Amino acid sequence: MRAEAARVVALARDAGVSIATAESLTGGLVCSALVDVPGASAVVKGGIVAYDAETKHRQLGVSRRLLETDGPVSHAVATSMARGARSRMGADVAVATTGVAGPDAHGGKPPGTVVIAVVGPQGERVTTVHLDGDRDDVRHGAVAAALSHLEAMLSRLPHS
Repeated sequence: MRAEAARVVALARDAGVSIATAESLTGGLVCSALVDVPGASAVVKGGIVAYDAETKHRQLGVSRRLLETDGPVSHAVATSMARGARSRMGADVAVATTGVAGPDAHGGKPPGTVVIAVVGPQGERVTTVHLDGDRDDVRHGAVAAALSHLEAMLSRLPHS
């Protein structure tokens, strides 16, 4: 994941944009991967770990109604998390992760279900991925997927 994170940081730097993260099941691992890259301080604003529904509401502005109707592992909630991180941290681009690491299902979703949203000047992209393995495998796979989606959005931005 180090190479993916380095590409994300380089793309953000070249485009002159900043990044924020909003994380649930990854617990800060996406932000950690980014700040492990030398020079990340030029582009990474920070991250919010919002593991439970109330924190998603309070820290990221996800509506309680949305959390109740769509559930915490949904496209709408992931997108709202990314919007909240982008707005609250004043970042140009934000990535959010929410999902079920396991071992048990959550909110009617099986273990390995991960939703990733990226919000930026080029719009919003949200996707669901299904990962195999134990909790560690799912969480690390979610980080890799989040970095990949972040890289895809950043690569579409104009670069200097």
